[in-house]
Amino acid sequence: MSRYVFKMPDLGEGTVSAEVVEWKVKVGDTVKEDQVIAEVMTDKAAVEIPSPVTGRVVSITGQPGDMVAVGSELIAFDTSDTPASDGAPSAKSAAPAIAAAAISAATPQAAAAATPAAAPASASRVMASPATRRKAHVAGVDLATVNGTGPGGRISARDLEAVISGKDGGAAKPAARAPRKGVEEIKIIGVRRVIAERMSAAKRNIPHFAYVEEVDVTELEALRQYLNSRLPKGALSLTYLPFLVAALVRVLESFPQCNALHDAERNLILRHSAVHVGIATQTPDGLKVPVVKHAEARSLHDLAAEIRRVSEAARTNKATRDELMGSTITVTSLGRLGGIASTPVINAPEVAIVGVNKAVERAVVVDGAITIRRVMNLSSSFDHRFVDGFDAAAMIQALKERLEHPATIFIQD
Repeated sequence: MSRYVFKMPDLGEGTVSAEVVEWKVKVGDTVKEDQVIAEVMTDKAAVEIPSPVTGRVVSITGQPGDMVAVGSELIAFDTSDTPASDGAPSAKSAAPAIAAAAISAATPQAAAAATPAAAPASASRVMASPATRRKAHVAGVDLATVNGTGPGGRISARDLEAVISGKDGGAAKPAARAPRKGVEEIKIIGVRRVIAERMSAAKRNIPHFAYVEEVDVTELEALRQYLNSRLPKGALSLTYLPFLVAALVRVLESFPQCNALHDAERNLILRHSAVHVGIATQTPDGLKVPVVKHAEARSLHDLAAEIRRVSEAARTNKATRDELMGSTITVTSLGRLGGIASTPVINAPEVAIVGVNKAVERAVVVDGAITIRRVMNLSSSFDHRFVDGFDAAAMIQALKERLEHPATIFIQD
């Protein structure tokens, strides 16, 4: 046997190890040169590892969730029957292709485009998709009583439907509100691991100062509707987000201490002239933070288009490494789920994050009379080590004034 050993490559930026997220091959498989064999994750990025040779897999190192040191054996091939590869990697395949994805509103500047692999099932674990589990819960069916016909006894939607309809030919319908059994074990790997680590670090190391302010967006809503009425047919409507980012850009000119990064290693605060706005985005893999670069140089419609573009790229795992790094301040919004108030976690090493809650119509007092106005709250957090409470409140008050009088967003002072 001609054995070729491929070691965990140096993935750059001081990486000393990487987490195995998912193996695309198994021992005994024959793979071709450049075929993706594994997904691994560093603290900065998810990486697809291509095979350096054509050959048969004879051994692999690490299961999903395991850390493998750079330079350690990752996978070994038998290249005896593959003369075309000559047992050596080509220059083309020697460097892995990086597919990065950032995470979280609350998860700083970090990585993660890969979808974590599921944890191995124990013998007692009921195997079924989340959708099947939800349907079983609604129908009052205990999945432990359902015979799964899928691989390894996995319960398919058809298996469940047969039980619900009473056509499974043997399994009895469980009684309604039957007690539920079993515990689903989910290994904390990949994106969720990075989210957990970054969230913990942010809350552990940063003294958060939260500030919530009510904003009357009645005039902003009227302007938004007017501008949307002038859009070409089929064009996507403007949301509040581009107006908020445009206003934030103007406000930060007077509050540069909030558009800054904390360089802990050098004990420095880096105040940026450019405004690179992180847009916290919910994705199937977890929260990611794609970045709108140079928001200060963009028009309203350009901001709207770029916010939409980078958010969609993050949701579909198509965002580039550059699009997921480099933010100087983050905006987070839960849209219609925004609630009354929230306490967002700072996207370290940034020092401020602006949260947007949902806009609703409320009865308020204006000039001594009760009237209906459209109101939403801004819930923001600041790093109290570097942003004083007075400055944080003053910044949000300045942002409130711009949003309540939206013409001022576009007037050069």
